[in-house]
Amino acid sequence: MQKSKTKPNGKKPPAEEKKQYLEPEFTKIRVVDFDLKELVVLPREIDLNEWLASNTTTFFNLINLQYSTISEFCTGDTCQAMTACNTIYYWYDERGKKTKCTAPQYVDFVMSLCQKLVTDEEIFPTKYGKEFPNSFESLVKKICRYLFHVLAHLYWAHFKETVALDLQGHLNTLYAHFIVFVREFNLVDPKETCIMDDLSEILCTPAPPPPAQAPSSSAPASAPSPSSQNHVTER
Repeated sequence: MQKSKTKPNGKKPPAEEKKQYLEPEFTKIRVVDFDLKELVVLPREIDLNEWLASNTTTFFNLINLQYSTISEFCTGDTCQAMTACNTIYYWYDERGKKTKCTAPQYVDFVMSLCQKLVTDEEIFPTKYGKEFPNSFESLVKKICRYLFHVLAHLYWAHFKETVALDLQGHLNTLYAHFIVFVREFNLVDPKETCIMDDLSEILCTPAPPPPAQAPSSSAPASAPSPSSQNHVTER
């Protein structure tokens, strides 16, 4: 099987680069404003492997789509290595050979491998009664680790293009949803995701509700009706 490992590039940057994606004007932009944990908790009536398979396939498709929006800017010239923060990701082929490749090559390896796995009926069965293999959870973890690398690269190398396309809200929501999911089921080692912890802690905190509007001082306050006291509005 193919593997990838994370290694620092061994060089100290001359100065800490400003992370544009951490600026409040961008982190506050989300597509949804509710607690994403509600979306990832295993429903009582659903099998764990079925839930993992469904969500993993969905994240693969969504992250692949998100990357495609900036793929024209991610070239062998602009991204000569698959980087995120001060980390370079190397690709290891099925023979264990280490390869330092460009970011678009690495992403292509990732997406090709993920596509192969999620469409393999022996690994991600879709027919009723078909059992999941014993290796299923480890393969899901492998897919999620690779997908995290792609998300981290999107923020680190292509956030400006994402903002120019006005897609930062989609990226923020996708990233937060993914991180909440992998944390819920322990699918990615925290040592792997720690390079993006600053962003994760901001985005995985539910957005605060808008402040309540103060009643007008010119109109006398009236007692709420019994029906309005029991009414709850969900967003």
